[in-house]
Amino acid sequence: MAERKSPTQLATEALHLIAKHEKECGQRWAEATYELKSLAQQVENHSKRWEKLAWIIISTLLVAMVTTFLKTFL
Repeated sequence: MAERKSPTQLATEALHLIAKHEKECGQRWAEATYELKSLAQQVENHSKRWEKLAWIIISTLLVAMVTTFLKTFL
């Protein structure tokens, strides 16, 4: 038969389990926060790269349109 524990022993055991759980959750939260910050930095770098490409495409199209317009009407 199982040994009967006093309410104080049960409470102490529960507090130890809660502390262990909180420690694990804290570690997971820290990892998740680090990953999110890393992801945000990657997205920012990626968007800067695409913005440069967009400006190159827009400026190239604009120059082509101006050149076509000038050749057509001048």
